[in-house]
Amino acid sequence: MAPPDFPCIIGANRQNCGNQMIIVHGTFPIRAEVRDDAISLMREMIVASRSECGCVSYEFYVGLTDPNTLLLFQEWESVEALQGHYETDHMEDFLKALPDILNGEITTRRYEVRSQDNDQDEFEDEDLLEPPSAPEPKDRIIH
Repeated sequence: MAPPDFPCIIGANRQNCGNQMIIVHGTFPIRAEVRDDAISLMREMIVASRSECGCVSYEFYVGLTDPNTLLLFQEWESVEALQGHYETDHMEDFLKALPDILNGEITTRRYEVRSQDNDQDEFEDEDLLEPPSAPEPKDRIIH
């Protein structure tokens, strides 16, 4: 696969990333009898995806209310970076393996987050607001 046609900014090195970020959230219901295989597959996807150009974060989590639901949370520098992710060999392999582990439909949502202040990419120390002070204690009323 050819490298993408956009600057490579990985992880915490985000100072030049502009004023947007793409966030993707997904849920993967998995079959209980292949849970270990599913988690192994997800771990492989994490390692491969985090090494991609434009990947800020990529992680799967286990659902607290249903341990057989895995949640995906990923952040990308741009739509182009996310599109490049969809075109990788590891994504193709991941998609081929999914039918063997899924117990229902995947749901995904994509969000584009933009900065409200396009002119201010960096903050100076004096620009930061002080945290609010603790409220004054009030007399308690006992009934």
